[in-house]
Amino acid sequence: MDLHLHNTQTRCKERFEPLDPEKVRMYVCGPTVYDYIHIGNARPIVVFDVLFRLLRHVYGPGHVTYARNITDVEDKINNRAREEGIPIEELTRRTTDAFHRDIDKLKALEPTVEPRATDHIVEMKGIIEALIEKGHAYAADGHVLFSVSSDPNYGVLSRRDRDEMIAGARVEVAPYKKDPADFVLWKPSDPEVPGWESPWGRGRPGWHIECSAMSEKHLGPLPFDIHGGGVDLVFPHHENEIAQSTCGRGKDFVRLWMHNGYVVVGGEKMSKSLGNFITLHELLEKGHPGEAIRLALLSGHYRAPLDITREKIGECKARLDGLYGALRPVRGLAAGEAVPAEEVTAALADDLNTPLVLSHLNELAGAINKAESEADKATAKGRLLASAALLGLLGDDPDDWFKKKVTTSVDAVLVDEESWIDEQIEKRIAARQAKDFAEADRIRDALAEKGIILEDGPQGTKWKRA
Repeated sequence: MDLHLHNTQTRCKERFEPLDPEKVRMYVCGPTVYDYIHIGNARPIVVFDVLFRLLRHVYGPGHVTYARNITDVEDKINNRAREEGIPIEELTRRTTDAFHRDIDKLKALEPTVEPRATDHIVEMKGIIEALIEKGHAYAADGHVLFSVSSDPNYGVLSRRDRDEMIAGARVEVAPYKKDPADFVLWKPSDPEVPGWESPWGRGRPGWHIECSAMSEKHLGPLPFDIHGGGVDLVFPHHENEIAQSTCGRGKDFVRLWMHNGYVVVGGEKMSKSLGNFITLHELLEKGHPGEAIRLALLSGHYRAPLDITREKIGECKARLDGLYGALRPVRGLAAGEAVPAEEVTAALADDLNTPLVLSHLNELAGAINKAESEADKATAKGRLLASAALLGLLGDDPDDWFKKKVTTSVDAVLVDEESWIDEQIEKRIAARQAKDFAEADRIRDALAEKGIILEDGPQGTKWKRA
């Protein structure tokens, strides 16, 4: 199957051809572990998890290496640890553990390797030394800086002019810089922050050099096939990665760049600096199922901005109810051959067109309902499950899905849905016993509006989702 993926560098879709189909290599920038990730940070986790699944489907699980890093040395970490009055190691351990717990609920596969920046200081120093030797970097006042003017190709990814680059990078004006656009590869550390001995004094790496070192260490000789991340990383982070790696190694760095669009709130980018963010942890704590959050993150094309609201997540929960509902009657029936539908793989092969895939999943669920024979039902079930698996969906047992503790909105307050439904049923029973049939009907109708159908019988009142 041919894959066509949008290359940020060329601004067009290209046929993806790995250098070695036996060893497809992808690197994606992971979190800086100083706090819970917000829902915008979760989007690349889900988007590139889908790409990882697709690559494994096309080339075989044993032929794809996916590296996603942990940044555990950075000034934001130092500042947060100082604010909380705790050791830096305690902060990074706590937030890394929280990151893993939360993204596990998004049904994300583990990457092949998850390197941590602090384990790669030697490799970072090696690249910096090579850059100095080749005239692309210089030491000054305990710092080492990349000389942007030494690289005639600088800006190849972002296509910004010099003034835009300086403004976009929010550069630090410092007397030790030869050029305002030069960026830090190494900086001095005082006794209060992490530091390592180096030819330039005790210090720590700049943010950009970390990913250059980790990707080369774990993906092998340059160039590798795919580098991904959020669109906010195009400049300066990924631009600087290209400069460091190509100038330091004298080779191309990456063959294809992919970036997901922003998560927005009311049309404005979600970010911690703007204070308009929702953390993934908060959504999970309030009872929103991780799979519903995942579906919401896949509901728009990955390159487009995506407005995520609690209401949208609720809609995605209802959408999953429908898909799991189609599987419920055939729960005990062995699925047929687990082969994804051709229309699903074709949509994913066309630059990860997940909205189109989701529409196909609805059709596949409908095919189960329409199938008459056991064999046809088994075939339809297998096609739906295999197709959904490429998106990381429908991995639960249908009965378990419907038993999960979820939330619903009552008077703008999120409450435990099952407890609330049981409470409403009890109120309805009490109203009927009091012969207040108007109130009993009102409760039944209010539940129906939320997709909850009541069934009265000799054994009492039971409920199900519409």
